[in-house]
Amino acid sequence: MFLNLCSACIAVVHYRLMVSIVVAKNRRARHDYDILETIEAGMQLTGQEVKSCRIGGMNLSGAYVSFVSGQPVLKEAKIAPYRYASGLEGYSPSRDRSLLLKKVERVHLEEAAKQKGFTIIPLEVRAGAYIKILLGMGRGQKKYDKRQKKKEKSIERKLRRGEEI
Repeated sequence: MFLNLCSACIAVVHYRLMVSIVVAKNRRARHDYDILETIEAGMQLTGQEVKSCRIGGMNLSGAYVSFVSGQPVLKEAKIAPYRYASGLEGYSPSRDRSLLLKKVERVHLEEAAKQKGFTIIPLEVRAGAYIKILLGMGRGQKKYDKRQKKKEKSIERKLRRGEEI
C-alpha cells in the first residue's frame, strides 16, 4: 500500500509539471495581424518574474519582438512585480527580455522580420514546468480586410443559428 500511494503522488506531481496554462494572451494580435506561422520560445526571467507570471501578472498588449545583434528580444511586455518579493527598488516591469530559441528558428525569424510587411509578435504565454511564449510571424491587416473578416464571421454565425442572411 505504501508503494502505491507514493507512485500515485509521483504521478500527480509529474502530471502537474506537464500541464501548461495560458497566463497571458495578446487578444489584439490575431485581430490586427494575419498570423502565418507560430513558434514557441523560452524566456530569460528572474525568479520573481517567474512567480508573477505563474499567478497571471503578465500583460502582452503592445509587446513585440526585435533583434539586437542577432538575438531575439521581447520588448514592452509588462510583468508586474511579485508582491512577496523583497529588493524590488530598481525593478522595471517593461524591461527587455531575451528569448531562447534554437539557432535554426532564430535565423528563420530574423529573415522573416527583415522582409517588408512582416512582424513578430507574442501571442500568448504559457506556464507549466517552464514559462514559454508563443510567437507569431504575421503581416498587418488592412482595415478593409478586418471588415471582410468580421462580415464572414457574422454570416457563419447566422447560418449556424439558422437565421436569414
